[in-house]
Formats: sequence, C-alpha cells, structure tokens
Amino acid sequence: MALEVAVLVSLGRHPASGRLRPAGADARAVELALRLPDARLHVIHAGDPAEPALRDYLGMGVASLTVLDLPEGADPVPALADHLKSLQPAIVLTGQRAEAGEDSGLLPYLLAEALGAALVPAVVEVKLDGDAAALLQALPRGRRRDLRASLPLVATVSPSAPAPRLPAFGPARRGRIETLMVKALADAARSEWKEKPARRRPKRLKVMGKGGSAADRVKAVTEMQGGKGKLLTDVTPEAAAEAVWAYLVEEGIVRERGGENS
Repeated sequence: MALEVAVLVSLGRHPASGRLRPAGADARAVELALRLPDARLHVIHAGDPAEPALRDYLGMGVASLTVLDLPEGADPVPALADHLKSLQPAIVLTGQRAEAGEDSGLLPYLLAEALGAALVPAVVEVKLDGDAAALLQALPRGRRRDLRASLPLVATVSPSAPAPRLPAFGPARRGRIETLMVKALADAARSEWKEKPARRRPKRLKVMGKGGSAADRVKAVTEMQGGKGKLLTDVTPEAAAEAVWAYLVEEGIVRERGGENS
C-alpha cells in the first residue's frame, strides 16, 4: 500500500534579480519525498496558480501540483489544514521558513497542532520503518542525531539536506497544475502590522580582554578608550583646518606627495 506524503512548497525571490523562484528548503523537501520508496506524492502550494515559477517543481519529476487558490494577504493555515485533513498524509514535509512574505517559520507548527501530529524540525533524511519514520536531524556545528517518530508527523527540512535535482524543461511542461478553489480568510493579525524597511544589523563590539571576571570584560568593552586627539579651543578656522588635516595625514586617511596634499 502506497504511503501518502504531502510536501508544502512556496516561492522565494532570487537575491540578485528579485524574480520568483522555488524556495530552496522547499525544493529540498521535494527531493527527500522523491527518494521515499512506494510513496504517493502530493505537492501543495497556497497562492496564485498562474505563477510560472511553480512549474520548476514539476520539472523535478513531480507529476502534478495542487494549488489552493488564495489571494495575497489571505491566511494559508486554515486552507492548508482543511486540505491536509482530507488527504490524511502520513508525512508532511516543508521548509523551515519561507523566503518571502512573513518568513516567521510558524506555519509548520500551526499545521502540526491543527492535525494533531508530531513535529520534527531540521530534518536531512527520512526513511520509513513500519508504522514509524526514522529521521536524521541536523544539529548545530554539523552534528547529526537519529530520531524515530510515529506517524503521522510534520517535518521541516534543514537547508543542509541533500541539494534538489535541477528541473528539466520537458517534465515542467508536461506536469499538471490542479487548482482548488478554497475559502479565503483574511489574516487578521497581519492587517494590524506596520511594515517598514529593515535596519542594518549592528556590528558586534570587539572584546578588548578575554581574561578576568565578567565585570572586567564588560568594563573593557564599555569604557571609553583614550585617543590621540587633542582639544582645540578659541582657534581661528585656518588653525582648526590645519589641525584636522594633520590628524588625517597622521592616521593614514589621506596622503601627502612631494610636499603637496593629495
């Protein structure tokens, strides 16, 4: 009897061109599902069925892709949960987080709660073992851990999972996109958010000393270090400019050539 396996896929944006493309972690989830023997694969996307980038998933060797037709700004969790309850898959695979949109990483956890299934994060390998699944989980610093979980389960795929196969043009054209009309519910929480451009992350302070107590290390970071500058008061603008220029030359910010400033 074939095992029902569902893979949730989304679309990301290329960092250079900004074009829509398959999300990297979701494509790795499809790759893991394709490696499962005797598995009936259901690839599911919630969004616009007319998006051409979805055919790249079909080009990986997927026969059909189901799209839950939802407008932008709709909450995908209720529609996905209802569809998965009708399918009753043994395993649901998806990336850890999306590459566009909210990018919160909460969707797998919300679906696992709605389905009453266990959730295993950061998976790099999936094998079937009777009525359970043998999983290999990625840990920090390249470590791995063997896990065993009963079915059904939801697993998020780590970015360190095996790389997905390249999409082929022929299968991408021959594959079917099946559109399902579902009830669209507005994301009430998102409607209250205020969006603005992200700020650049602050640079980490360099720790001046590694030894001593914690208080000594904090003091070394926070205390003001004495500089080479000097305080000028009651000087003419010409004298102040000459002092600034001399400092720039001394610090190597500007250079002097042949007696002329450059």
